[in-house]
Amino acid sequence: MGIYEELEWRGLIKDVSDPSVREKINAGGVTFYIGTDPTGDSLHIGHFSSFLISKRLKDAGHHPILLVGGGTGLIGDPKPDAERPMITYETVDHNFQCLKAQAEKLFGFEVVNNRDWLGKINIIDFLRDYGKYFNVNVMCQKDIVARRLDSGITFTEFSYMILQALDFWYLNKTKNVTFQVAGQDQWGNITAGIDLVRKKEGKEVYGFTMPLLTKSDGTKFGKTNGKAIWLDAKKTSPYEMYQFFINSEDAKVIDYLKFLTFLSREEIEDLERKNNENPHLREAHKALAREVITFIHGKEAYEEAVKISEALFSGDIKSLTADQIEMGFNGLPEIEGAADKTLLQALVETKLAGSNREARQFLQSGAVSVNGDKVTDMNMVMDASNAIEGRYIVIRRGKKLYALVKCN
Repeated sequence: MGIYEELEWRGLIKDVSDPSVREKINAGGVTFYIGTDPTGDSLHIGHFSSFLISKRLKDAGHHPILLVGGGTGLIGDPKPDAERPMITYETVDHNFQCLKAQAEKLFGFEVVNNRDWLGKINIIDFLRDYGKYFNVNVMCQKDIVARRLDSGITFTEFSYMILQALDFWYLNKTKNVTFQVAGQDQWGNITAGIDLVRKKEGKEVYGFTMPLLTKSDGTKFGKTNGKAIWLDAKKTSPYEMYQFFINSEDAKVIDYLKFLTFLSREEIEDLERKNNENPHLREAHKALAREVITFIHGKEAYEEAVKISEALFSGDIKSLTADQIEMGFNGLPEIEGAADKTLLQALVETKLAGSNREARQFLQSGAVSVNGDKVTDMNMVMDASNAIEGRYIVIRRGKKLYALVKCN
């Protein structure tokens, strides 16, 4: 099985510009590019899916170039329903540096910035040297533009396609790039680039798209739809990433294994069988979390995420460090501790109890634990003397309701 057939089996091929793409990909030695605009200061799991394809191609003997659009990011790829807000030059420059460092560390790709060439073109040259090759009627038929015609699209957004096509032409001229790889929503931009290179240079270049990483309801993973799963550990901790994958949909977990890991076909098919026979063991989900987190953050970060998860499940809070508690309880109700604040007050302030009377009932019935130990003393002081490493007190009511007291 060649690399192209492996990508097909994994469900990673959507559109191809020419039937010869299969042969060229299997032959190796192709210089290709994949792009992203620096609209944030970290890559997210949707990017990870796309860039893993580039890593697979690199391992098969191809040469990837990552284009971070410091120029196109100032314009904005048309969204399906509204115009993107403009980002400042300073923010785009900052985001570019962050994404460049992240991509180089994770994937080892060569990174380029299209602002280096787009920023040097004046408006007259843009219209004369590039705009004349684009038929407006054809542009309006491209999905990326057509989906906005009813609601309206600005000339700025309309021109985005030309800029991306210009990227393909420039990289072909300067770096002998002959392929572009992108998500399926970029098909119109890829074909525009192929047409521009053919018209200006008389050369044939190629492209293919991959399906977007989606949930069962069809929504894609990214920062636009819901909470993003960031690759930056400061924005999404390894523990949060672990919980995300462990709790991913049963119907999608095998797809995610194909998209997001380097596990072999035999390994994934074995996990699929186990998932069908004993879904409660969640072996496929655990393998998914292990592979992704280890690739992004390393083995130690993965093992720490598992330790936090197991400690929280068992109630063994005291086995965790203060930093691990901070990671595991991120987003939970939190209050400030003090020498004059009692456990009774803390239960009410964190809304683990609706009133002092209800809080007393929970305490008397043994439903409350502090740092993993059952407590009935309503006057227990919520300060550093009772906190783990002098920093955090973890209160639990029942089996699943937690709150955090932060002590200075």
